[in-house]
Amino acid sequence: MDTQVLSTLFADSIALVVNMVAVLILPGLGLGVLIAVFQAATQVNEQTLSFLPKLIMTLLMVLYAGHWLLQQITDLFQRLFNDIPYLIG
Repeated sequence: MDTQVLSTLFADSIALVVNMVAVLILPGLGLGVLIAVFQAATQVNEQTLSFLPKLIMTLLMVLYAGHWLLQQITDLFQRLFNDIPYLIG
């Protein structure tokens, strides 16, 4: 196996992981900033007010983007399994 092929596979895998995590985490991060602004404006320091909406947003994103996430990881693994004969010899 050539180092260029290996680095390409590694880069594709890392890019996929970053994209998948970004789809799940960034909406919760944006909601967390909005909640933090609300808490700072009202001086309400309740932990569940911060945690629960972010949890719900993450679960909604899993429901909304779950099909796309599974399709992306399935495509990567199918490509890897189909390329095994070329990678070995």
